[in-house]
Amino acid sequence: MFVEEVMELVELIPIKDALVGLPGVDGLSTEQRKRLTIAVELVANPSIIFMDEPTSGLDARAAAIVMRTVRNTVDTGRTVVCTIHQPSIDIFEAFDELLLMKRGGQVIYAGALGRHSHKLIEYFEAIPGVPKIKDGYNPATWMLDISSTSMEVQLDVDFAAIYANSDLYQTNQELIKELSTPAPGSKDLSFPTKYSQSFFVQCKACFWKQHWSYWRHPQYNAIRFLMTILIGLIFGLIFWNKAKNLHKQQDLMNLLGAMYSAVLFLGATNAASVQPVVSIERTVFYRERAAGMYSALPYAFGQVAIEAIYNAIQTAIYTILLYSMMGFEWKAANFLWFYYYILMCFIYFTLYGMMVVALTPGHQVAAICMSFFLSFWNLFSGFLIPRTQIPVWWRWYYWANPVAWTLYGLITSQLGNSEAQLEIPGSGTVQLKQLLKDNLGFDYDFLPVVAVVHVGWGLLFLFVFAYGIKFFNFQKR
Repeated sequence: MFVEEVMELVELIPIKDALVGLPGVDGLSTEQRKRLTIAVELVANPSIIFMDEPTSGLDARAAAIVMRTVRNTVDTGRTVVCTIHQPSIDIFEAFDELLLMKRGGQVIYAGALGRHSHKLIEYFEAIPGVPKIKDGYNPATWMLDISSTSMEVQLDVDFAAIYANSDLYQTNQELIKELSTPAPGSKDLSFPTKYSQSFFVQCKACFWKQHWSYWRHPQYNAIRFLMTILIGLIFGLIFWNKAKNLHKQQDLMNLLGAMYSAVLFLGATNAASVQPVVSIERTVFYRERAAGMYSALPYAFGQVAIEAIYNAIQTAIYTILLYSMMGFEWKAANFLWFYYYILMCFIYFTLYGMMVVALTPGHQVAAICMSFFLSFWNLFSGFLIPRTQIPVWWRWYYWANPVAWTLYGLITSQLGNSEAQLEIPGSGTVQLKQLLKDNLGFDYDFLPVVAVVHVGWGLLFLFVFAYGIKFFNFQKR
């Protein structure tokens, strides 16, 4: 009800279903964005609002609409302190009081404007030598003309000194003294928490906000699902029935390469495509956190939760395509293991992309940083160089590489317990599970640990993203 009241107050009802969009690209106009910004602040129900030139960059009509919104806000009993630049007569007379300072920050007028600015005009016209205002002339323009430095020199007066010795100044000082003295028995305002809602309610609200943001702006996810289907079909056709045709050592390496390519290709795509989305959402977060809507952690939860849901749908599509077309054995346990590792892989890749954005000023810098580490993930994944052949002093990075754990889990869960015989050039035949364990270091008994480590990678990137969002602020203004 309060949100509806605020929307009506700032005249947003006619555009309530519109997308905000990007400035200068699509969505709301500059004037509508300013009214939306005012509404966002009003939802926090502040007693006083500060606005810095709300009409800058607007034409006369748009400026009038914004200032009408400001006037409506004041009429509800809230106080608005507003700087204004070259206002028209209508906009200037919408204000109740004026604080006018000359260069150097010295006050030369502080008080009510009055109807048609008559109090301001009477004050300055009472100063000897000040020319009277012409009929129909803008009081704001006249006020600036007659209080300029050149006019002070011409009249040989100091407007700041005149104000300091005026009855208006004495009245203001008495009012300040009266209002700054607390009433007997009154207590200072205090609130038990910084935010109006509990952590759980903030998480719920942020999740639904992200849900509607993704649902009403489907280009990102539509392209993601389209890429998933295309890449799944391409890899499925290239590696058709590779899992069924395991007779030689080279067949095993081909299948390992298929898994390596399938995981890294789409995973890296996820990490790259999520970065512009998170970067744009972060600018909205800065404004809404400043308005006191919610803290950083519920925002991070909402962003991660909605991404996890879309990742789960994406994984289902990808898994069905790859699993069926590559010819893996249709067992419930094997399929679920396959789905789990692909899902966790997509989630940690997505979280990795989000995390890098949270730690950098923008998605351009994030893309450079991300590609640097992805190169190492690629190199130490266990396919280009098997773990058993990596030099001992570099082997630690194999275990610090999430892609290596995913390849370990996928290959081991599907083939690590297979007793099929593989033909090894120059060595006869070897049991498949033994070859995986001895030559490549894939131990089937280690599978539960691999599953838990995948959760660890996701949680690590999640917490770094959340605390990066919380403690780093890259807004330019």
